[in-house]
Amino acid sequence: MTPPLSAVPETVPEIEPDAPEVLEPPGEGHALAIDVANEGGELVGEAGAEAGEAVKPQVARWFAVQVASSCEKKVKATLEQRAVTLGVSNRILEIEIPQTPGVKLKKDGSRQSIEEKVFPGYVLVRMVLDEDTMMAVRSTPNVINFVGQEERRATGKARGHIRPRPLSRQEVDRIFKRAAEKKPVLKVDLTEGDQILVTAGPFKDFQGEVIEVSGERSKLKALLSIFGRETPVELEFSQISKQS
Repeated sequence: MTPPLSAVPETVPEIEPDAPEVLEPPGEGHALAIDVANEGGELVGEAGAEAGEAVKPQVARWFAVQVASSCEKKVKATLEQRAVTLGVSNRILEIEIPQTPGVKLKKDGSRQSIEEKVFPGYVLVRMVLDEDTMMAVRSTPNVINFVGQEERRATGKARGHIRPRPLSRQEVDRIFKRAAEKKPVLKVDLTEGDQILVTAGPFKDFQGEVIEVSGERSKLKALLSIFGRETPVELEFSQISKQS
């Protein structure tokens, strides 16, 4: 039965749905959104914004970048120069190669101070991540890619785009703490099968063949001919020289 007209409200209030949250992709001059409180980022300035737009802070974070073997120093020097040339030196702030001191024992028995890379094949870059800085890093000669998560393609077998993943504060602290606290390692140019001459100790002037090398202990084992028999003897690196 149709209700009387007096029971029908004159107007029905209009309920507006909640506006959906719009996530805008970072554009030129805008850093990617990063949770500073949780991830330990550092504010280094403000990104430019058009009139009427909210100004977004820029956040500097550490990123790991994979590079070609033995090209870490070359990449560091080239990227530092390119950052200035491309006008992004205010957003690419630091480039580090974590290293720890070491000692190399040369063939003549002398020692040479060296720097051992903590993570060979990688450099760390503290930067504001945006389109310009990503391009500057990725296009640097001998750079392979950022370390990050691969965004797989919907179809095909080709590899997807790598989205750079910033290192957490804990990861950064652990990396640099490891580089600072690691004890010097003696590195020798010796492998199993090399011929050596004992230059000091009770077996001085004996010749032998290396059968084991222990760089962390600065020792090796060699087979020496003692009384006509091959006898394994443990020697200090400082007690031997390599025979050519």
